[in-house]
Amino acid sequence: MTVHLDNGTIRLEGDCHVEDAESLLNLLQEEPGRTVDLSAVGALHTAVLQLLLAFRPRITGTNGDVFLERWITPLLVTA
Repeated sequence: MTVHLDNGTIRLEGDCHVEDAESLLNLLQEEPGRTVDLSAVGALHTAVLQLLLAFRPRITGTNGDVFLERWITPLLVTA
């Protein structure tokens, strides 16, 4: 499983597939305002990305993926 709850923070680890979207959805709905840590994430399925865009949780961590950091993470940061 690539979606883990660790001391109130949702950690995405490895490649997040469409099957992981349901786990992420449950954790985001269970306690709004949770932080999502992307430091260990690999690829993000668009279903997972759509949830992050819809819920706009606080995002922490960088994983060194240039595309994710340059194009995706700025979309997730709330103003």
